[in-house]
Amino acid sequence: MIQALRKLVTFDEFVAQYPDNPQRRYELHDGVIVEMTQATGDHEEVVGFLVRKLNVELDRLNLAYLIPKTVFVKPFENESAYSPDVLILNQPNLVNELLWKKASTVSLAASIPLVVEVVSTNWRDDYHKKYADYEQMGIPKYWIVDYAALGGREFIGKPKQPTILVCCLEEGEYLINKFRGNDRIQSPTFPELNLTAEQIFRAGVAS
Repeated sequence: MIQALRKLVTFDEFVAQYPDNPQRRYELHDGVIVEMTQATGDHEEVVGFLVRKLNVELDRLNLAYLIPKTVFVKPFENESAYSPDVLILNQPNLVNELLWKKASTVSLAASIPLVVEVVSTNWRDDYHKKYADYEQMGIPKYWIVDYAALGGREFIGKPKQPTILVCCLEEGEYLINKFRGNDRIQSPTFPELNLTAEQIFRAGVAS
């Protein structure tokens, strides 16, 4: 049986035909439009908790950063465009982004101090594809928040356990620190952040 080939699109074509549906998210993976799985309530509570805590730190440190609602991160090397769960932008550098004004898209590492992916059922994208692309782009900090322990055992242990991977770029490669339970998150971007892994994992649990 001959397998039909998927129709590949360029980033410009993707942006031009991006479905106008606020209930769905779409990304471009090597020319293929991918509809993202509808997020669970727990997932969205973890995202909201992180945004709230990180915004407090941005204000306290008086950083010229912002956390946008919907922005694409586009690698230069391929026809991909990702919509991270949490994205911190260096606002003064946006003047250097060629796609910012017309497509709310960033590609320069200097514009992206931190990107966060909260893991869902498509965990391989976060641990493999996006990891590799963010690293190649030179994005200095990448957090993988696996609150539901969905990732592979090589990343979160056996038996699997909720884990946060803080990936810091050094000499072109990510060095990974893992945080679980009552471990306090250590990130050079926010050296005084007083937040444990468990607090993030339990963000969706009523007190």
